[in-house]
Amino acid sequence: MSPASFSAGKRFPRESRLLRHSDFDRVYREGKRHFSPNMTVFFLPRVEPPAAGLRIGLTVSKALGGAVDRNRIRRRMREAVRVTRPVNAPAIDVVINPKRLLLKAEFTVVVQEVGRAFDTVLRKSAGGEK
Repeated sequence: MSPASFSAGKRFPRESRLLRHSDFDRVYREGKRHFSPNMTVFFLPRVEPPAAGLRIGLTVSKALGGAVDRNRIRRRMREAVRVTRPVNAPAIDVVINPKRLLLKAEFTVVVQEVGRAFDTVLRKSAGGEK
């Protein structure tokens, strides 16, 4: 199989990304949190139109290391999100803040943790849990 066939059905399009600084701030201020060993996930349901699907943002702080380490963390997180992102999800904004431990973690562990985080976000958003 060619590399293009792997990503054909699982894309991470621009509409699925959180891009504006004001959106990140709103999720941090008004949203809920989910903590896991390698990341902290902030999430907030959207109500404004058009409100379809998850929008996901990644933030990698300078405290996590130099540019090489931060870019590696960003690439690993982006791929884990691309593979595990629920396609038919409700309108929720999600911001993922990875921890430094993510650099040393096996990629399969990262993918499982991101998948569990999405499951938790969907469950908490739908059920109104804290």
